[in-house]
Amino acid sequence: MDEQNEALKQKVKHYLIDLSETYKQPSGIELLEELEKKFGWKVRLELCAIIDELLQQKLLTRNGTAYFETLLDPNYEYCLERAYRNDIEDERFFISTLDILVQEGQKYKYSSEFKEMIDFMARFKRYSPYNNMLVKIQNPSCGFYASQHDWATRFQRQIKEDATPMLILAPMHPVMLVYDLDSTEGRELPKHLLDFAHFNGAWEPKWLENLVENANRYLIRINFQKHSSSMAGFATIDRVNNANKMRISINKELDEPSRFGVLCHELAHILLGHLGSDQDRWWPSRINLNHNSVEIEAEAVAHILAQRLGLRGSSAAYISSHLYNDKLPDGVSIDYIAKIAGKIEEMTLGKISAPKRRTQKK
Repeated sequence: MDEQNEALKQKVKHYLIDLSETYKQPSGIELLEELEKKFGWKVRLELCAIIDELLQQKLLTRNGTAYFETLLDPNYEYCLERAYRNDIEDERFFISTLDILVQEGQKYKYSSEFKEMIDFMARFKRYSPYNNMLVKIQNPSCGFYASQHDWATRFQRQIKEDATPMLILAPMHPVMLVYDLDSTEGRELPKHLLDFAHFNGAWEPKWLENLVENANRYLIRINFQKHSSSMAGFATIDRVNNANKMRISINKELDEPSRFGVLCHELAHILLGHLGSDQDRWWPSRINLNHNSVEIEAEAVAHILAQRLGLRGSSAAYISSHLYNDKLPDGVSIDYIAKIAGKIEEMTLGKISAPKRRTQKK
């Protein structure tokens, strides 16, 4: 019997090591279900000990270590300990909502609007990652940029008078001047390029107010700033104000319902662990996920919130380019989407208590 248990432990260990090197980082409940299907119910008896052993022996990748440490931490709201208690709500609503979203995304993916937008975006893939970095330093909200010649010949757009150029490195020349999309005028842009962040429908101003205030209680600073018209917002680590953990910047040109929809998306990135965990374990560390999984999870949360509150957004158009073989990638966690959608809905409908810092916990 001991030999069988040891053999099972070794199989599970190898499986978890392989998992830590993939783009798949399921919730505690999903991990437990996956292992039980593959190795049987006895895996429940040894799983926490096996993970702890892997951590002590330093057999996991850096990202894998952060992910499994979060799952083992009893202070984390969705830890493995709660998965053992099967502390989970009915996910049928979330699964059916995501199924519909994927179907709508598939339809949009084969539409003329989608092809027009993808064709437009594909024409910008001639600049190096280093030049992209230089542009981001000069204009963090820049979505698309090109030289004056390229804007004229490839896009039939001219540079506006008094437009501010940006510098990049150029072959055979020291530097080249480039301009962002908002510095140009001319041929009409693909409609859905600028409508991707638009939300409308029934609206309560208190929703945005509540969400901003509750995000602040999670030490997430929210700014409304001027961005490029093709940039709705972004989430990042707050490197300016040490009192905060994260920062979200939203395009102030958006109307309130759209600001709210974009804030839901960016807040979901943080709470889903896409930017890594925090020292208090208020959200997980799931930075191994690939770009498609990350964007689908965040937009799915925003879509579910919009559905439940009576808002309509352009999630199908946004999510269509991230579908792999017209279905959700394996890395997408329905359990995390359901939990974080519920969390942000709670933060939207009323004021919540500030979570406790790790030093305050017993």
